[in-house]
Amino acid sequence: MATLPNCPACQSEYTYEDRNQFVCPECGNEWTSADDTEVEDKVFKDANGNILNDGDTVTVIKDLKVKGSSSVVKQGTKVKNIRLVDGDHDIDCKIEGFGAMQLKTEFVKKL
Repeated sequence: MATLPNCPACQSEYTYEDRNQFVCPECGNEWTSADDTEVEDKVFKDANGNILNDGDTVTVIKDLKVKGSSSVVKQGTKVKNIRLVDGDHDIDCKIEGFGAMQLKTEFVKKL
């Protein structure tokens, strides 16, 4: 049987493994194993496979309906200074005339 690490918060030896993390029943602390910390950052790519970075300028490649509105973000709309985030939408940005938006990388191309 493999030995489990002590809790980094309270040093309790009564830790257990729950899926991909460790849990301490005494203090409630949860943490991932040391092996999981070496996971690489996610690489964001546009519709053409170009790597995107924070601050890039992109163009929308197809008309996108705006949820909760009758507006449409038209194809060819330029979006400046994007911010990449993890989640179901990869890009946080502000589009002139629309305000703050979230976009998926599959609907943009890098300029």
